[in-house]
Amino acid sequence: MRTVEVFAYHSNSIPPEKQRMTLEKLAEVLATKLQLSKSTATDAVHTIGHAISEALASGDRVTLPGVGNLSVGQRAARQGRNPRTGETISIPAKNVVKFSAAAALDRTINP
Repeated sequence: MRTVEVFAYHSNSIPPEKQRMTLEKLAEVLATKLQLSKSTATDAVHTIGHAISEALASGDRVTLPGVGNLSVGQRAARQGRNPRTGETISIPAKNVVKFSAAAALDRTINP
């Protein structure tokens, strides 16, 4: 039987091991694993993020082996409702980023 822990989403109540992966933490891991300076690792993370953004903006699909695929999809225009006033509003069409997890990532989070 598996135990599931539930935490309130307040920064003071989340134990350190359950907090999110920040740019600083990701750069730290990269610096340690690849024996880089922290500033070089931070620049690398920024460069990767920028490259992914540019690829998606130009309509390319981004594949991150072992993580998943990112692509751009279209969300159709639709009618919505303002929850405060109940008034019907038009929500315009827009592009959205879609993520599809790789099988390896799925196996990692669902052992």
